[in-house]
Amino acid sequence: MLSLWSRLRNVLLQNASAVYFQAQKLRSVGIRGMHSSVEDLKTEAMQVKILPALQDNYMYLIICGSTREAAIVDPVSPETVLQAVKNENVNLTKVLTTHHHWDHAGGNEKLLQLYAFPLEVYGADNRIGGLNCMVKQDDRLKIGNLDVTCLFTPCHTSGHICYYVQSATGDRYVFTGDTLFQGGCGRFFEGTAEQMFDALCKQLSSLPDDTKVFCGHEYTLQNMSYALHVEPHNENILKRIEWAKLRRATKSPTVPSTIAQEKSWNPFMRVHEPSVQKHAKQTDPIRTMASLRKEKDTFKA
Repeated sequence: MLSLWSRLRNVLLQNASAVYFQAQKLRSVGIRGMHSSVEDLKTEAMQVKILPALQDNYMYLIICGSTREAAIVDPVSPETVLQAVKNENVNLTKVLTTHHHWDHAGGNEKLLQLYAFPLEVYGADNRIGGLNCMVKQDDRLKIGNLDVTCLFTPCHTSGHICYYVQSATGDRYVFTGDTLFQGGCGRFFEGTAEQMFDALCKQLSSLPDDTKVFCGHEYTLQNMSYALHVEPHNENILKRIEWAKLRRATKSPTVPSTIAQEKSWNPFMRVHEPSVQKHAKQTDPIRTMASLRKEKDTFKA
């Protein structure tokens, strides 16, 4: 009985979330509008197609250059995904879901219905729609010849996964959902400051500095405004704000950044820095993380 009630509650919450996010999109960009342009990052070994969705979400079509096999990250707008798959003439085989929130996983089941072939739907939370491949920390999979490693990063939700993708020729990309944003991090809805510290300052910080970071939302200017509040004399932040303003003036995406860049300007990855700790009035990195997140939750630029 409890299980039935839990399922019913989840359905009601998902439906309410769908109405909310679709209304926000309609208000901000209209029925057919997009918050950003579609862009491609291509190397010989792989391609990432940046697909805007809803009010400020990003989906990512990851394509193996040699096999043309593809995976989609967080396909909340299935029709957009299928059009991109058709345009690129690729074989979509996998859905990589970062977490269960509707604006990331809400399109999974519809995509399964619309697509003509079976899809493997990956994730680490039973609340994810259409899930048929449960993963955990350090699980590995392939997209054609591309290697994918699953990084378990609970905090924003208790079942959040980041996907680290590498090619044989040295391409390194990480898809971070709502754990790591450019200049920020996700709210601690189902976790603790210690968990976010582990995710950002241990797991993701340990990736090679040139790893490109593809996050779940276009939040860069908002996040950088808070980062500047924390470190008003950080030149990296000031330069990135000016760059991002130019990008957003033409509706161009500000993703990706790199791990090295995030270490240089993201306050949540700089909780060990004296300047950040001074702002937070803390000397412990985890307490600094908690203090920053509490302030950021109500911060107005």
